[in-house]
Amino acid sequence: MSEIFSPISVPAAKPAQAASEGAATRGVLIGISVTFLALFLVLPLFAVFTQAFSKGIGAFLDAFREPDAWSAIRLTLTVAVIAVPFNVVFGLAASWAIAKFEFPGKALLITLIDLPFSVSPVVSGMIYVLLFGSQGLFGSWLIDHGIQILFALPGIVLATVFVTFPFVARELIPLMQEQGTAEEEAALTLGASGLHVFRTVTLPNIRWGLLYSVLLCNARAMGEFGAVSVVSGHIRGLTNTIPLHVEILYNEYNFVASFAVASLLAVLALITLVLKSFLEWRFAGELAHGRAH
Repeated sequence: MSEIFSPISVPAAKPAQAASEGAATRGVLIGISVTFLALFLVLPLFAVFTQAFSKGIGAFLDAFREPDAWSAIRLTLTVAVIAVPFNVVFGLAASWAIAKFEFPGKALLITLIDLPFSVSPVVSGMIYVLLFGSQGLFGSWLIDHGIQILFALPGIVLATVFVTFPFVARELIPLMQEQGTAEEEAALTLGASGLHVFRTVTLPNIRWGLLYSVLLCNARAMGEFGAVSVVSGHIRGLTNTIPLHVEILYNEYNFVASFAVASLLAVLALITLVLKSFLEWRFAGELAHGRAH
């Protein structure tokens, strides 16, 4: 009976065979990754720049001499300058509260922070139309007081803030949770105020993660299309951001100008990737150094 219940021996794979199988698997995975990146990242970028310069450098530069193009660039930068600091303040407050304190509704707050990731940007834009449109919940009051939210800068900023506010909080929450509260508690024990602890202990520990999240938030703010398209009204020279201006040029069959302006967004995306990689390197190195100590 002992032979019946004896464990079945499985022949171990030879080292050379295991190494060859591992090399083959690695080659397949790398090939899939490189092919995917070539088709969905490198090729589209190549197409954008090829079309942008298809009629020479003069036609490319002409696309940026148009007043509407400069208006779109200024508006995009203005929206980013307003929206990103709002998200930084919210992200710092939310991540500090969630990572360092226990309070009722904490799980609900985390869920609400993730809401823009699960809601279509177009739907988020429609929410502001239902709230601030002429037939919306606050529309009559806004009209009576001469306040314009939709089809103006405030509506574009609100829509951009909505779709980008998770970026800072979602980057800082796990970072702060991993760092724990020991340093803050020690500083408080020594008599430091809460604000002083945040400025001298918490903020230095998260500075690279904060810069990383601000970078991603800014990139999304400048490239947002769906929500801004709904609330902007597409008023040429007034409420068109860079993505909306690209769409108008493309719909008018002005392909060179369309891809020329789009190449500006592509360059910003590439700069964002370079800075993102740099911050990841610095952040990973600093985190490893902190763990070593």
